Amino acid sequence: AGFSFAGIMLGVATLIIVMSVMNGFRAELLNKIVGINGHIFVAAVDKPLTDYVDVTQALAKVPGLKLAFPLVEGQALASAPAGASGVLVRGVRESDIKRIPAIGDTIRAGSLDNFDSSGGVAIGKRLAEQLFIRPGDSLTLTAPKGAETPFGVTPRIKTYPVVAVFEVGMSEFDSGFVYMPLSEAQAYFNRDGDVTAIEVFLNRPDAIEDARYGIEQ
Repeated sequence: AGFSFAGIMLGVATLIIVMSVMNGFRAELLNKIVGINGHIFVAAVDKPLTDYVDVTQALAKVPGLKLAFPLVEGQALASAPAGASGVLVRGVRESDIKRIPAIGDTIRAGSLDNFDSSGGVAIGKRLAEQLFIRPGDSLTLTAPKGAETPFGVTPRIKTYPVVAVFEVGMSEFDSGFVYMPLSEAQAYFNRDGDVTAIEVFLNRPDAIEDARYGIEQ
């Protein structure tokens, strides 16, 4: 009887430990991998998303939404005297970038204060280390689609001061993301008064999967 009771205790303890580890892994997976990306992206289909302010305000009133904000996104080559790296550039407003937990809460150097008027960019820690730059240094971005000339489309090259360095904790994000003010991104990527999409964060993103598999909370 003693051995049976000990076996049951060991089995239950093992089950509890495994479940705790898996729950922790799930939470970390959502926070790290999904944390920097929105859970839903709202984009226009037939015409440019020029009324993004009104749409964002309407989305913000939907129950269950944590954050909704306009976003301009594009690819570029980030370079400094020490090297270069391909990056994904995202243009957002100061009030929004400070509310993205994976960015606003992970600033390791510099500051996001006055981000809208700074004319600068926020970059990941790994990118800063790769290019040997820090807040106050300059970062040059080169996009393939720039101004249209009689000889064709020329690359757009512009240099920005680095105002902040963040550390999400995932190398893909810390080495490949650059954030700039929304208005600057609109000018840089030729988005005249419109945005790429509206990014939406949910209070409980896991509820989508739970509903899909019939899990009740």
